[in-house]
Amino acid sequence: MARSKKQPLRKCIVTQEMYPKKQLIRVVRNKEGEVFVDESGKKNGRGAYLSRDLEVIEKAEKHQVLNRHLNTSVDTAVYEELKATIKADEK
Repeated sequence: MARSKKQPLRKCIVTQEMYPKKQLIRVVRNKEGEVFVDESGKKNGRGAYLSRDLEVIEKAEKHQVLNRHLNTSVDTAVYEELKATIKADEK
């Protein structure tokens, strides 16, 4: 009998709900302090996961959730890139 591969689960930092890793967007802060969206989910650095929902991204921006989780100031360009990623997924 073949065993199915276990899917890794991650928690959205805004909704606090567990989802399969592929359903979330990862934002990373590397050692140099740069913050960027990690589409592959494998880049080095401190990561935080967000649901692929426009409302969740807007709530994260309003309450500065990423700033707390990544221990740095997150530029608005990162939020714009997240929104663009979600809009591209919807098409």
